[in-house]
Amino acid sequence: MPLPDGVEELAASASRGDPAALDALLVAVRPEVLRLCARLLPHREDAEEACQDTLLALARGIGRFEGRSSLHTWLYRLAANRSRSTYRVLRRRWLVEAGGVPLPEPVDPRRTSVVAGTRLDLLDALDALRGDLAEAVALRDVLGLGYREIAGLLGVPEGTVKSRIHEARRQLRHRLSGEPAAERGRR
Repeated sequence: MPLPDGVEELAASASRGDPAALDALLVAVRPEVLRLCARLLPHREDAEEACQDTLLALARGIGRFEGRSSLHTWLYRLAANRSRSTYRVLRRRWLVEAGGVPLPEPVDPRRTSVVAGTRLDLLDALDALRGDLAEAVALRDVLGLGYREIAGLLGVPEGTVKSRIHEARRQLRHRLSGEPAAERGRR
């Protein structure tokens, strides 16, 4: 979903310190940010929390936005990172509130049609990956950015992006399949 017309101009004005432009920018991008967060987080309340965190990060970081990538691409990165961060916080909070009660067995994504269950499994698996791998695969496979866009956003060559995504997918496949660690090295 493209951002509304004039958003790039609002971002440029906001990055130069125009508070009215920042307010208008936040209002204009909120629906898209919420949509992006909801692609990662299965519960609307969680997605809304991640959306607010993303908008706060946007407001705090707009002065550093130099326009090297489109605002939309930058928002993808912010939303992906804030959604993963929100998930980690919520998961830790649940563990504390559960008082040490173990988490239920993970849902086998091959045997369920429940989208929320598979997204939680994916978030758990992404959380176990190294940060640069998790970010690259989330931007590509969850949010749908192209390799060139991701490379520009992360400031690395396109080949590095492809390599990170390949490795992340390999690790995710093993985690989500439940394959024992001993069998991982044999493939």
